[in-house]
Amino acid sequence: MKKSHLFRVIVTVGIVLSIVYSLVGSAQTPVSRVQLSTNPPIEKILPFEAEAAKPQSPVTITLQAVDASGNPLKNSLINLDILTPRSNFWLTTDFPIVEGTKLLQMSANAPDGKLEIQQILPIRGKYQLKVNVSPLVANAFTPYEQILNIDVPENSIKYKYFAVVAAILLSMGLLGGWVIGGQEELRQGEIAPQSVRLLLSALTVVAIFTLLFINISAEVAEAHSGHSSNQEAIIAPSTQQAQGLEIRLDGDKNATVGKLANFAVQVKDTQTGQPIKDVALQVQAIALEHDLTIFTYKGITNQAGQLTWQEQFFDGSLHKIEVAVNPLPGSNQQVTPLKAAQKVEVTGIAPPMYTRIISLFYFTALVGIGMAIGLFIQHRQNPKLRAN
Repeated sequence: MKKSHLFRVIVTVGIVLSIVYSLVGSAQTPVSRVQLSTNPPIEKILPFEAEAAKPQSPVTITLQAVDASGNPLKNSLINLDILTPRSNFWLTTDFPIVEGTKLLQMSANAPDGKLEIQQILPIRGKYQLKVNVSPLVANAFTPYEQILNIDVPENSIKYKYFAVVAAILLSMGLLGGWVIGGQEELRQGEIAPQSVRLLLSALTVVAIFTLLFINISAEVAEAHSGHSSNQEAIIAPSTQQAQGLEIRLDGDKNATVGKLANFAVQVKDTQTGQPIKDVALQVQAIALEHDLTIFTYKGITNQAGQLTWQEQFFDGSLHKIEVAVNPLPGSNQQVTPLKAAQKVEVTGIAPPMYTRIISLFYFTALVGIGMAIGLFIQHRQNPKLRAN
């Protein structure tokens, strides 16, 4: 019995070791993958800043599909989904509606296994890039999927602004606590001491000026939005023809922040009606209010002479989608440069009520902390209060 038991133990240990060895071996076996590179480097990427003093440029995102040996996977079809960072209930971003949504979805032919886009990343946090690579030629390689991450830190200027606001609120609370803590006795007919009344009056004036500032800012933003509509005259037609070539841009003319808008480009021969494949395209999405390019893609049409994609506009203002057709470098195909465009009216959505309530809670808490400190200081300095 002892020999039999020892034999079973040896066999069991051998099976376990073989399984572990196979798992470790398979984990170390080179596999096809997607290489991610950005410009600027990932550690230097900053989120979009409204009304920035310096012109902002989109981030260049390059995805290179390679095989197990590190060689480019040519003639690939790359599907890309960009997901925005998840929402944080207690720490919202500048665009709460954008949190936890899809920023871009596109499918593009990649003759050299490379997909390159330029995209403004509107908020801080961890973006997920879901990449699916499949062969354009059947059975050329095994399709695979990979998830990549881009972690965007908050702009340091936001911390400076917060420090200034926090210092002001704490100072107001400190002053209020110090005044209230040292209040004199009430006179006949007074509801509150004179110092307290003066403090409340000052706070009322500050609140009025704050409301005026918010209203004036809203009016200025609306005026800018109305001014942007004057840009309609410079937008090219959505269909253009020249020398037997036609380019047609179709898509949503109305979009909403937080939701994807659909777009498609069709290039064909006007004489035969047949699609023209492998034509160089350059796609741009431009926010007209600030003449800000938020998305760019340079690539080629597919076998059906098309390019389709979905993108989200994070800013509620007038945008322009522009597509240019150019001859493919090194190609014998005669292509006349053409450009088509269309406007997109983007509807903004006000931040949820809970985000404003949370902000109000933080501001009130800072004032309360300052007031508590003021009361404590006054209590330590006033012997009468300590005696009571």
